[in-house]
Amino acid sequence: MIKVFSGTANPALSSEVSGLLGIPCAKSEVIRFSNSEVRVRIDEDVKNTTCIVIQPTANPTDTNLIELFFFCDALRRMEAKKVIGIIPYFGYARQDIQHRPGECVSVNVIIRFLESIGFSKIYAIDLHDEATEGVFSIPFKNLSALPLLAKRIKKYVGDDSIALISPDQGGIERTRKFGEYLFGKADCDFGIIEKKRDLDNIHKSEAMALYGKVEGKTVVLIDDLTTSGGTLINAAEFCIKNRAKRVVAGVVHHDFSPDAQEKLQASVIDRFFTTNTISLSDKQKFEKLDEVSVASLIADEIKSFL
Repeated sequence: MIKVFSGTANPALSSEVSGLLGIPCAKSEVIRFSNSEVRVRIDEDVKNTTCIVIQPTANPTDTNLIELFFFCDALRRMEAKKVIGIIPYFGYARQDIQHRPGECVSVNVIIRFLESIGFSKIYAIDLHDEATEGVFSIPFKNLSALPLLAKRIKKYVGDDSIALISPDQGGIERTRKFGEYLFGKADCDFGIIEKKRDLDNIHKSEAMALYGKVEGKTVVLIDDLTTSGGTLINAAEFCIKNRAKRVVAGVVHHDFSPDAQEKLQASVIDRFFTTNTISLSDKQKFEKLDEVSVASLIADEIKSFL
């Protein structure tokens, strides 16, 4: 027997998952006080039950993380058999190395919290770097929404000649995998844009060079996450300057900064394909946005516990 709980970060996604499973979301109460503290209470009998908590840890990242920790503690105190965390978007995943002396490796700290608080297993979707999986000492599974994005993008681009481009050097393996899903084969061609990031100024980067043929082709830019949109927009402009026919973007997570949607809408990007791992407000949505649901991906994993 399982029970599925929803945090407050993306209740629409949790509701969609529960609908696919035919299981209503279990009852809980989350109260936020005026001093910014949060209280979580479980309103179900969960003794000897496998409990699943769905909670992306996007902006406000710290608030959503604390809520997730409190869900786990509350469920453990009520003698749940297992507590499994499904974190569609895993906050702090990009802070996985020391870029400069004196910096903490933030994602390692978050993982230690998840382990010590009592989670039995953690799921995420398209973690920023697969190497982070090795930091976990509890079972962890990294799901991928790339097949879902590939299916939607393939329908959109039709019979166009396609150039797959990674907007930076770190996304080479991700772009190669996407190519397998898009073309159904492992030996597809793809290109890379060399990017220089300004470590002293957040969300600042510059496209330096393009390696790959884009002339006359529909370019598909593949990335795991965009916040300001700067990297994607710079990459798209670079491809258009190199005579690409058009540019579409396939990005798993959209952890938007306040003006990202305006920049993306005004950019040369023809269509912005993404997923609903993170809940968007109405003002964050824009005409070029095409959102694919990951509910079926999550529901299929949960079915293994039924």
